[in-house]
Amino acid sequence: MNKEECQHKSAEVSATKQWLEEIIIGLNFCPFAKKEFVNNTIHYHQSSLEQVKPALKELLAQCVYLQQHDDIETTLIIFSDGFRSFNRYLDLVDYANDLLIDSGFEGIFQLATMHPEYCFADDDFDAASNFTNRSPYPMLHIIREASMAKVLNVYKDPEQIPENNMMLAEQKGSHFFQKILTKIHQTHPQK
Repeated sequence: MNKEECQHKSAEVSATKQWLEEIIIGLNFCPFAKKEFVNNTIHYHQSSLEQVKPALKELLAQCVYLQQHDDIETTLIIFSDGFRSFNRYLDLVDYANDLLIDSGFEGIFQLATMHPEYCFADDDFDAASNFTNRSPYPMLHIIREASMAKVLNVYKDPEQIPENNMMLAEQKGSHFFQKILTKIHQTHPQK
C-alpha cells in the first residue's frame, strides 16, 4: 500500500472512529461500544470494493479473521467507495446474511448495518430516528453472538435500546446529526 492509499485509509477509519466517539458512544446508542472502543478491540477494515460478490468474499475473510483473533471483539467493514446507494447496500446485506448461514457462521456472528442514507422502512428519509444507524460510510458490523448474549444478560431491558435510541434521536433532531456528520467529513476529507 502506497503512502496515498494509507492516508486514504486513515481518513475513512478516522472518520468512523470520530462517529463512534461522538454519536454511538457519546449518545450511548450502543451501550457496549465504549468498552471495546477504549480497549481497542474493534478491527476497522477499509474496503474499496464496489461489487457484491467480491464484497461477500471479503466479508467471509473478515469472519475468518475475527474467528482467528480472540483479542478482537468486533469488526467494522467500511466501504469507502462502494454501496453508496442504500438500496444496493440493502441487497448486499441480504446476501451477506444468507452467506453467514450458508457458510456455517450462523450463531457465531451476526451483522449490524450502518449507512449514510439509512432509512427505517416506516420512516421518512429525514426522520431523526434514522440517524441511529446513519454513519459516515456504508458499513457492515460483524458481531460475535456469544459476546452479545453475555452482555445482554447483564444489561437491564436490552429490548428497549432501539426504542430509547429513536426517542433520543427525535429529541436531538435531524439537524443535530447532520451537523456532526458534516463536521466529521470536513475533518477527515476523503482523498
